Amino acid sequence: MFKKRFVFKLIMVMAIVLLLSNVSLAQCAMCRATVGSNLSEGRGVIGTGLNFGILYLLLTPYVLVAGLALVWFKASKKRA
Repeated sequence: MFKKRFVFKLIMVMAIVLLLSNVSLAQCAMCRATVGSNLSEGRGVIGTGLNFGILYLLLTPYVLVAGLALVWFKASKKRA
């Protein structure tokens, strides 16, 4: 019973944090320089691609950890 409440609270906290956080389109210094030079040349498409790439790289570890947590939760539920 304690594990179920803990897992539920953990999932709720993670969902609230994810829903309340703003999507950050920040870039590293090198990416910013690349985008700046491309914008000055009149090509603005690369900046959008870099932002989506950064968000993709940010999201991947969270999806993997969530998947492992789900597998672990289901395995522990089968044992009980």
